[in-house]
Amino acid sequence: MKEDGIILNQPLLSIVIPAHNEEHRLPGTLEKIFEFLTSQEYAAEIVVVENGSHDRTLEIVQEYTHCINFLRVFHEEARGKGLAVRRGMLEAVGQYRFICDADLSMPIEEVNRFLPPHIGDHKVIIGSREAPGAVRYNEPTYRHVIGRVFNTMVRVMALPGLQDTQCGFKCFEGRLADEVFRLQTMGGMSFDVEVLFIARRLGHPVLEVPIDWYFNSDSRVRLVEDSFRMALDLIQIRLNGLNGVYSAKKLHKEA
Repeated sequence: MKEDGIILNQPLLSIVIPAHNEEHRLPGTLEKIFEFLTSQEYAAEIVVVENGSHDRTLEIVQEYTHCINFLRVFHEEARGKGLAVRRGMLEAVGQYRFICDADLSMPIEEVNRFLPPHIGDHKVIIGSREAPGAVRYNEPTYRHVIGRVFNTMVRVMALPGLQDTQCGFKCFEGRLADEVFRLQTMGGMSFDVEVLFIARRLGHPVLEVPIDWYFNSDSRVRLVEDSFRMALDLIQIRLNGLNGVYSAKKLHKEA
């Protein structure tokens, strides 16, 4: 809860879940996260942002608020993962804000590796399926190859050195999240690259944490269509950077 800009009873962690047509996968995910968080010594919240669903995702997650008192639910009318994540990260109040895919393809127990004391001074920490020690389970070869091709484009055009910008698990220190996601402009799948690009522009390095990752055959990524659109978005991100869209001066002007 925020009062006059002050966060009251601030939790250490906010877990932000974008949800589009997730009536089948989300209940199990919420139950696993609830069981994990209730076993931890720190305070936490779960923030679900449902957007553009045609099923009962919103109604189902709202029902869970009766048994999970630290669950908050928001609705965005328009479809777009980036839109849902932006809303959730700006609504969240945790000292650290963790983006979590609804399919929970990374075991939730690994979230503690994104928090102090494991992260040092880093304020941007991302799950990586490519960092040394990471393990991928059951991923088809063709998807891995396409992902590596896209990551090569990302490294050349926007984020040199980062091996896995598209993994759906990312953590931002709270105050930095407020800055970065206010500057976000992309509502689709390319928001990952954009927010990491913004964070670097604001002077914050990105730490990649190796994770165990389990392929889900019900993935919502449309490989050919989404990859082509995201390639165009990379060009737009570079243009935005050149035109000062992500500058600290613009951020402070809007504050």
